[in-house]
Amino acid sequence: MAKTDEKATQAAGSAAEASTLGYEQARDELVEVVRRLEAGGTTLEESLALWERGEELAKVCRRWLEGARARLDAALAESAEGDDTGAGEGGDDSR
Repeated sequence: MAKTDEKATQAAGSAAEASTLGYEQARDELVEVVRRLEAGGTTLEESLALWERGEELAKVCRRWLEGARARLDAALAESAEGDDTGAGEGGDDSR
């Protein structure tokens, strides 16, 4: 049972560590994890650990990308609001 507790502690620490990574760091480490898995030659236990780390890193990347998308959407919405309010003030510019 001690081994299970140790693995749970390592997984929790690994997840916390992954959440502090920047996008580029997480992406680069994820690429390395995938490369190692595709190369083979690891034990089942090592492969499972790599897979779990890859899942954590993918979540980190996804969160960064979702945050970037939200910022872009907000900026685009703000820009569109500015365009909408400015169009009616000067009259009809199409002539």
